[in-house]
Amino acid sequence: MDISRKTDYALRMLSALVKDPTGVLSVRTAARENGVPYSFARSIQHDLAVAGLVENARGASGGMHLAVDPRETTLLQLVEAVQGPVIIAGCNGANGTGEPCPNIATCHFRPVWCNAEQLLQKFFASVTLYQVVEEGRSPLLEGGFRLAGLEEARAAAQAGEGSASVAGPGEGESKGDSRPAEAASGGSEGGA
Repeated sequence: MDISRKTDYALRMLSALVKDPTGVLSVRTAARENGVPYSFARSIQHDLAVAGLVENARGASGGMHLAVDPRETTLLQLVEAVQGPVIIAGCNGANGTGEPCPNIATCHFRPVWCNAEQLLQKFFASVTLYQVVEEGRSPLLEGGFRLAGLEEARAAAQAGEGSASVAGPGEGESKGDSRPAEAASGGSEGGA
């Protein structure tokens, strides 16, 4: 998984909008203040609008403003809106051909890649744009990992592939603590 330059620039521009949620930010100003080439910023603005993340205002005082609540919008949603699904390996057809890998049934590494993909998705889904920009917070992985047999790992990978959504911030958290419940309790099931 590689965070593209486009995603990096889009997150910078969105961060500027979070800092002034009621204002309208011109693309030229967003580009200049965030070190984004203007022509690239225009393209990003268009993509953000198509994704429903910003709304555009025309005219002399035009620009863009947030169309989503940054307190509810996760980093996963933003990354996927700009560059597509978070994928570690192309096992299921993201390898450029659209066809699943021919070794999918016998590959020893597929469960590793699929479980890493799920971990990364959950990590990005655990923090909102507001938490990163305004609160200066970042998720931390606490606890450990345990080694599982190939069949158990494959089952976990398969189960994760079927889930349509990943838990967002606030789901599975202890009251009054913004860390995931397992981190707040000081451990994780099966931790190393």
